[in-house]
Amino acid sequence: MNEAFRGDLVQIINVIMEPADRPETLPPSTRAVPYQGWIKGLLVDDHARIGDQVTIKTFIGRHLSGKLYAVGPTYDHGFGRPRPELLPIGALARKLLGEDG
Repeated sequence: MNEAFRGDLVQIINVIMEPADRPETLPPSTRAVPYQGWIKGLLVDDHARIGDQVTIKTFIGRHLSGKLYAVGPTYDHGFGRPRPELLPIGALARKLLGEDG
């Protein structure tokens, strides 16, 4: 989806700190790019397309502005593949605690 309407769930990008304002203690590759936030909320504007400057209302009631990044964003993070060596830990802990069923 490339366009959104008032009340749609969207995600914006907001530049929090420009490279020139970032601490000198950061590695050069990190310091060279802006520090950005990706914030989800409900679109306040009547209509917008990806890349437009928009205002959103977050779920705690804050009004924030930024560039429209996504319409109907999803959570796509994960914890990776299960580590075989960690699989028996829960059963071992229950056994050690005397809670093995």
